[in-house]
Amino acid sequence: MDVQAWFLDQFGVLHDGKQPYPGAISILEKLANYGEKMVIISNSSRRASTTMEKLQTLRFDPSLFIGAITSAELTYQHLERREDAWFAALGRYCIHMTWDDQGALSLEGLGLKAVENVEEAEFVLAHGTEALGLSSGASRPMKVEDLEKILEKCAAKKIPMVVANPDFVTVEARALRIIYKSAMEMAGVEEASECIAVGDSVHHDIKGANVAGIQSAFITGGIHGNELGLSKFGQVLADPSSLDELTSKFDAYPSYVLPSFTW
Repeated sequence: MDVQAWFLDQFGVLHDGKQPYPGAISILEKLANYGEKMVIISNSSRRASTTMEKLQTLRFDPSLFIGAITSAELTYQHLERREDAWFAALGRYCIHMTWDDQGALSLEGLGLKAVENVEEAEFVLAHGTEALGLSSGASRPMKVEDLEKILEKCAAKKIPMVVANPDFVTVEARALRIIYKSAMEMAGVEEASECIAVGDSVHHDIKGANVAGIQSAFITGGIHGNELGLSKFGQVLADPSSLDELTSKFDAYPSYVLPSFTW
């Protein structure tokens, strides 16, 4: 396996949100010593700089990585640059659905104005499910049910929507290609065959790698652990048929399967 760049998911691969997984820091250091290029890939609602700061609080050395590609970061860049025709046509007035007090995607520097009236909105920026962004830059807490009502009105008017931290139902092949293409550009790698994506989500990480033509390593002990009958870190998959069912379900197939990201 001739790999020049490693695209690493964080949650479920490197850490659980509170602490590093056993062996995770060690393998990163070993890969760095071999001169491997590593990029963090995440559909996080945080921008890249915040993601790297979070990793540092969990005792990961940011200097081991070239950088991070997050869905929120790509959203910000596309809204700022508007080089893509679809983004260029969005307009400047948006309904901004966000988080209440943390992890929110700031609209500063984007030339956007948050509006509350659907009649004024040119597009929806869905970044969170706890609050509605206000023109002042503040946010007003709202129940999911109330946000859904706003979305229904927007849908009826066929107002386009940008999702800054997509879940399974919102990820499309085009979006997945954009993420991995951005990671390749960051790593300075031109050939997809020289890259490998490591993740614990079949429908995000592995599917995305398949679409981009990139090799992939599926970590079984992450988000799909319970579904695969696994109960503890590093546990080896006992029933291969459960993996076959999972990959067939999402039509996503990894190049390699590992119980954990360790060496």
